[in-house]
Amino acid sequence: MEAPHRPADASAASPVPAAPAVDHRRAVDSAGDMQELGRRLAKLLRPGDLVMLTGELGAGKTTLTRGLGEGLGVRGAVTSPTFVIARVHPSLTGGPALVHVDAYRLGGGLDEMEDLDLDVSLPASVVVVEWGDGKVEELSDDRLHVVIHRVVGDTDDDRRTVTLRGYGRRWADVDLAAV
Repeated sequence: MEAPHRPADASAASPVPAAPAVDHRRAVDSAGDMQELGRRLAKLLRPGDLVMLTGELGAGKTTLTRGLGEGLGVRGAVTSPTFVIARVHPSLTGGPALVHVDAYRLGGGLDEMEDLDLDVSLPASVVVVEWGDGKVEELSDDRLHVVIHRVVGDTDDDRRTVTLRGYGRRWADVDLAAV
């Protein structure tokens, strides 16, 4: 596996710690609103971005990614890649491809994900990894972590709380509150 991706503008002389910037929380009331959040967030994304999605089963990770795909203008229906592990959605607009990964069934860290060649895909694509905690952080010091909390238990409550955390230089000056 190659060395972790570093953006071209990263300075080796002054590394930026991977500490998160300020958390930005927002309430999301429906699946449609979650998809719209993804469309708005897509406007901030560029090639080389790593987006990690965390949340319980049914929290809305794939729904958010569907919105990201719409916002990025990619080909193909964005569905859960649980059984295929990863799907690549090429751009229809000349923008970056969307690489959608579901690491739920992968127990190991980055070593187990090596066969996916995410380090090769990352510079030219937007890579979105569901269930990537503890597995893909080493791909890049710069990443966006999206945590989705939902009401658990026997309920039809669609409300979610979404927390956006930018790590590294890439996200230091991005206004996530404006999403």
